[in-house]
Amino acid sequence: MTRGKPQAERDMMVEHLESLVRAESPSKVPDLLESCADVVESIASSLGLPHARHHLGDLPVLHIGDPRAPVLLLGHLDTVHPPGSLEINPWRLDGDRLYGPGALDMKAGLVIGLHALAAASGGASFLITADEEVGSTASRDAVERAAAARRAVLVLEPSADGDLKVARKGVARLTVKLTGRASHAGLDPGRGANALLGMAHIALAGADLADSKAETTVTPTLASAGSTVNTVPDSASVTFDVRAWSPGELRRVRLGLETASTAVTGVSSSVELGSHRPPFEASASTALADRARLVALRLGHGELAGRAVGGGSDGNFTAALGIPTLDGLGGIGEGPHTPHEWVSAASLATRAQLVSTLVSDVASALR
Repeated sequence: MTRGKPQAERDMMVEHLESLVRAESPSKVPDLLESCADVVESIASSLGLPHARHHLGDLPVLHIGDPRAPVLLLGHLDTVHPPGSLEINPWRLDGDRLYGPGALDMKAGLVIGLHALAAASGGASFLITADEEVGSTASRDAVERAAAARRAVLVLEPSADGDLKVARKGVARLTVKLTGRASHAGLDPGRGANALLGMAHIALAGADLADSKAETTVTPTLASAGSTVNTVPDSASVTFDVRAWSPGELRRVRLGLETASTAVTGVSSSVELGSHRPPFEASASTALADRARLVALRLGHGELAGRAVGGGSDGNFTAALGIPTLDGLGGIGEGPHTPHEWVSAASLATRAQLVSTLVSDVASALR
């Protein structure tokens, strides 16, 4: 590639990504999230983009661009990587691969969105939250409010090996809490009601609620019980990660857990719903995906495929509101949420061009 405007743009995007990756931003670490937000605002300023910050509790929320624009871009600051992850996966360029914690999911998406917004010269704004990786509990209302008056939502989550994400499963975190009766494990174990044994039965019953034909998964993920090694446990809990393509399947699993037997006399259970996302059904993305494919062909990017995926995003919320939503417009790479995460350097500029052109195309169609 000859050095010129495309190379200069690529170099600038790589530089911006480096500054974001080096600003580690684990979920639930407010000071680091604030520092990462500072970097985003610095990049926005360098690109001539207006920006504002407010807070949901101690979490920053960024609004970049004109909030009255018809298209909303969605992204998030937070990553799953704990502080110090740069020591395990340091920032580096290896061929076309840019490594670092959060490089793919989704700091590349932030860079792509910011540069696309600058190139589109209006038509969109960018909402960036800070708790997406832990369920968007604090920011869900902000996402839904920001999207409510928009005509389209484009989500800058990583692509699926270059493909768009045109549908996502719904996600529910269901915790079953069990209450039994304590007793001394050596002197009088028969007087107790063992909540741990009840939890074991519930864990197995919950896993049996999975339906391979419907592609519904029910995975026990976290469990705890008891307080001392010589006491019959009087409390226990087990959390399930539930994913399904339809709201009906999510309801079926919850009812199944609510009615499951602990199989232990004296042990009772209750079910609590934690973070959850409704299914992102393919009908929400059809028109935008078709438009994105035409834009990609026009730009010479070749055929652009779509894929349904199991993971959730903030796009689940906007799709469930009936707002046309397209996901997976971020970087191309491998290993999200792993110590070997990387994103293609070449994908930064091509995806930014795709997003900016798609924004202009959608905005023009609405005039």
